[in-house]
Amino acid sequence: MQDDFLKYQAQTTPHPLAMEVSHAKGSYVFDTKGKAYLDFVAGVSACSLGHSHPKVVNAVKKQLDQYLHVMVYGEYIQKPAVELSKLLAKHLPKPLETTYLVNSGTEAIEGSIKLARRFTERSEIIAAKNAYHGNTMGSLSLMDYEERKQPFYPLIPDIKHIEFNLESDLSKITEKTAAVILETIQGGAGFIETTNNYLQKVQQRCNTVGAIFILDEIQSGIGRTGKLFGFENYNCQPDIVITGKGLGGGLPIGAFTASKNMMACLSDNPKLGHITTFGGNPVIAAAALATLKEITESNLMDLAIEKEQLIRQHLQHMHIKEIRGRGLMLAAITENEDIASTIIMRCKDQGLILFWLLFEPRAIRITPPLTISNKEIIKGCLIITSVLDSI
Repeated sequence: MQDDFLKYQAQTTPHPLAMEVSHAKGSYVFDTKGKAYLDFVAGVSACSLGHSHPKVVNAVKKQLDQYLHVMVYGEYIQKPAVELSKLLAKHLPKPLETTYLVNSGTEAIEGSIKLARRFTERSEIIAAKNAYHGNTMGSLSLMDYEERKQPFYPLIPDIKHIEFNLESDLSKITEKTAAVILETIQGGAGFIETTNNYLQKVQQRCNTVGAIFILDEIQSGIGRTGKLFGFENYNCQPDIVITGKGLGGGLPIGAFTASKNMMACLSDNPKLGHITTFGGNPVIAAAALATLKEITESNLMDLAIEKEQLIRQHLQHMHIKEIRGRGLMLAAITENEDIASTIIMRCKDQGLILFWLLFEPRAIRITPPLTISNKEIIKGCLIITSVLDSI
């Protein structure tokens, strides 16, 4: 199987981890040799309720018996998609009430760029340095990492960058700016939070010049930071909010939500301003609806903050310089890249799944399922500290 994997399936790195998965349940992934791995990554923040959560599985099975794909997005009334969009609106502040469901976070970014340009009739988009919003052409254009962008030039024009958390850069947001798009917590850069009401000040500047304020909640949303949406921690409100990853409960989804008035721009002049065949797929929407209901109707968000403190308590070690992030979106920052990679690889051998971050080589990603138990957290932290002791 490994030979076929390497030969027939396109690879994203020269040396993939290549674990052959048998099954996954709860906080564990099992390989074909029967070894169990405690999952501190949750599919890179995607499996909010862990693996094969019964409510998600049951919702999928129920929908499978009714119908699968029937029509391109937005033409037929399909109950799972309508109920999911309605539930998102219920938990978002007004006027964020209309959701466009798509297939992934990066497609939601693409749709948001189009929507902001169409609504404002401006072209300039401002993003943050060290941002990561996806890898399709528009999303890639938002990145300032030339090494990753240059091989794919030309990308979309009129993109400018500001320094995250640097208030003096806000003057670069002008009447020429269609939108400012930021991650609520910078992910690939090392799980960096905003300071000094920065996001509120960005919102105010956007309001002043008539620009659209877009927040990328693909990682920080859906309960991971102790709030349903990360921006609720920072006293601000976007004009467009983007979700993905954890919304699907382990299935592929993305969404962007705005006011009814703004979203109407994509339905006329031109018609079909954004088109997706499988966005709002009923099986995916059913899984997402079950996931969102479970997170909003349980105490998982409150527990995320308690579990954060438990991780911080049990990951005190001389080789860990700081732990960044909030809730169960955490990054342990080590002394250097070699230590981080050694920990990730040795912990895998010890039955613990960890992973890297894109732009911060010293970081170890810790984004377990929201459903992880305290006992499992302590077990994972002990594996990490025992590996650290051996370095």
